[in-house]
Amino acid sequence: MIKTTLLACALGMLAGNAQADEKIDAAVTAAKSWLALVDAKEYKKSWQEAAPFFKDKVKEEQWSEMVAAARKPLGVMKSRELSSAVFKTSLPGAPDGEYVVIQFKTSFTEKRESVETVTPMKADGRWRVSGYFIK
Repeated sequence: MIKTTLLACALGMLAGNAQADEKIDAAVTAAKSWLALVDAKEYKKSWQEAAPFFKDKVKEEQWSEMVAAARKPLGVMKSRELSSAVFKTSLPGAPDGEYVVIQFKTSFTEKRESVETVTPMKADGRWRVSGYFIK
């Protein structure tokens, strides 16, 4: 009886982990697609593809100016490697929901080592970026 209960618990945990992994994979794919827009300087389109939460915080013109100012000194993106991705249901300053906090090790022509943090959230039935930070 105890073995059966432990097995059922273990299988339940595995199923939960598989669901979280699927969400993380989908969010990482969305983040990479969104970053491709930013890399191509398609700032207007990146704003349009962002989560409503993002658009409520930053207006389109502000976003274009901010991201251009942040990215221009870095030069062209040379490489980007996934460093971490963590599923969350709560983040400071944001409504509860489904989020994945993703970090990439990114190299640019003028900055060899940087960390990009991209946070997609589930919005409108799909993963959309709700935050972007670069160090």
